[in-house]
Amino acid sequence: MYLGLDLGTSGVKAMLIDGDQTIVGSANGSLDVSRPHSGWSEQDPAHWVRAAQEAVAGLKAKHPKELAAVSGIGLSGQMHGATLIDAADKVLRPCILWNDTRSYVEAAALDADPRFRALTGNIVFPGFTAPKIAWVRKHEPDVFSKIAKVLLPKDYLRLWLTGEYISEMSDSAGTSWLDTGKRAWSSELLAATDLSEEQMPALVEGTAQAGRLRCELAAQWGISGDVVVAGGAGDNAASACGMGTVSDGAAFVSLGTSGVLFAANGSYLPKPESAVHAFCHALPNTWHQMGVILSATDALNWHSGVTGKSAGDLTGELGENLKAPTGVTFLPYLSGERTPHNDAVVRGAFIGLEHESSRAVLTQAVLEGVAFAIRDNLEALRSAGTGISRVTAIGGGSRSHYWLAAIATALGVPVDLPADGDFGAAFGAARLGLIAATGADPIAVCTPPVTSGTIEPVSALSGAYEDAYTRYRALYPAIKSLAH
Repeated sequence: MYLGLDLGTSGVKAMLIDGDQTIVGSANGSLDVSRPHSGWSEQDPAHWVRAAQEAVAGLKAKHPKELAAVSGIGLSGQMHGATLIDAADKVLRPCILWNDTRSYVEAAALDADPRFRALTGNIVFPGFTAPKIAWVRKHEPDVFSKIAKVLLPKDYLRLWLTGEYISEMSDSAGTSWLDTGKRAWSSELLAATDLSEEQMPALVEGTAQAGRLRCELAAQWGISGDVVVAGGAGDNAASACGMGTVSDGAAFVSLGTSGVLFAANGSYLPKPESAVHAFCHALPNTWHQMGVILSATDALNWHSGVTGKSAGDLTGELGENLKAPTGVTFLPYLSGERTPHNDAVVRGAFIGLEHESSRAVLTQAVLEGVAFAIRDNLEALRSAGTGISRVTAIGGGSRSHYWLAAIATALGVPVDLPADGDFGAAFGAARLGLIAATGADPIAVCTPPVTSGTIEPVSALSGAYEDAYTRYRALYPAIKSLAH
C-alpha cells in the first residue's frame, strides 16, 4: 500500500492506494486560515500536524490492515509558505501562506534585481517565499536572527514524519531561490536575502527517496515495516502527477481555492514578463508552466457568504445550459492577482450593475469572471510558447457543468472530464510514494485517467463571450488606477 498526504490550505487529505493504483480509501483533517490584517494569511504548523494525524486516524479507523501494509508515502502541499524554525526545530512564528500579499514592497525590490528573473525564470511574486523572508528581516528582526531552516509547508510535515530537512524541485521552484534550469539552490539569490544554503533543506527529485517514517509514528499507525517517504511535489505538480499531466503539451485547469492553468513541458521555457510560472516538475528532467489566479472557488464562496446561499444553490439557479453574458462583469481580484498582472493591491469589482441585476445575474458574472481570468492565463502561456488544444478539469469547482461550459467557451478549447475518481494532489502524492518505494518508471505510473466526457465550447456564444472578454480585459487598467 502507498499513502499520499496532501497539505492544502483548508485541510490535510490522506489517501491510500494499492500496487495497482486503486484507491482504497481517503480521509481528511480540517484547517483554518488566520487573517490578522488585510492581505495577511497565516497558519500554525502545529495545526498541520494535528490535521495530518486526524486524516491518518480516519484511514486507520476504516482500513487498519491496509494502512499497516504501507511501504511508501508521498507528500504534496500548498506552495510558497515560509515556515521558519530555529536550531531546536521550534517554529518561530506562524507560517506566512501562499496567498499572503504583505511583502509586495519587498517582492518588487527583489524583482528589480535582474538576477532573480534570470536564474529562477519567474517574477518575484509577493506570494513567493523569498520576499516573505525579506519582510520578516525588516519587520521581525528577532525572528529573522533565529532562523536555522526555512521549510515549505509539506517539508515541515516531512520533518515531523522523518526528522529530515529535505525538499524537492517542484515546490522549491516557487521560492525565488532555485536556479530552475539547473535544479539547484542559488547561493547568489539566497545571499540577496541574507540567507545561506545551510538554512535550506537538501534537494531531491520528487520521485526520489527522501527520508523514512519515524519508528514512533509507524508504531502509532500500526505499520511494522520500513516506510520510504518520497520527495513529493508542490500541490499543482502533484495534481499533474495524479492527472497524468507529465508529457509535453498535456494540460489541466484546476478550479480550487485558487485557479490554475497547468501545462507540462519537456524543456525549460521561462518567460517571466508574462507572469507565467516556469517551474520544475516533480519528475526528473521535466518542467511545467502555469498561470495562477488567486481566487477561483474562493470568489464563488465569497459570493455565497454575501448572499447566504450555498455555492451549489447559486450555480443551480443558472441551470445546465450556458447563457450569453449579461453585460455585468465581475473581476475576481479579491486578494489581488498573480497571472498576468502581478498586482497584490488591486481588488475585485462588479461592473455594469442595474436594477434588473438579480442574484443569478451576479452568480453568472462571478463564474464568467473566473473563466475570463483563466483565459488571461491561456493568453500568457501562449505568449510563453505553450500551445494548449484541450484541458482536463479538476478541483471542487469542476463539479459545476455550467462553469466548465463557460471555461470551455472562454478558452475556445474542449474541457475533458475524468472518469469518476479522485485524481488530485493526494493521489499524485501516493503515486510518487509508490515510485520512490518500488523504483517503478514514473511515466508508466503517472498515466492519465479515462475521460468520462467532454464539454465543448458553445460555438453559438463564442462571439458574445469574445465581446465580454474584451470588456473584461479593458477593466483592469481602469480599476488599477483606483487601487494604486
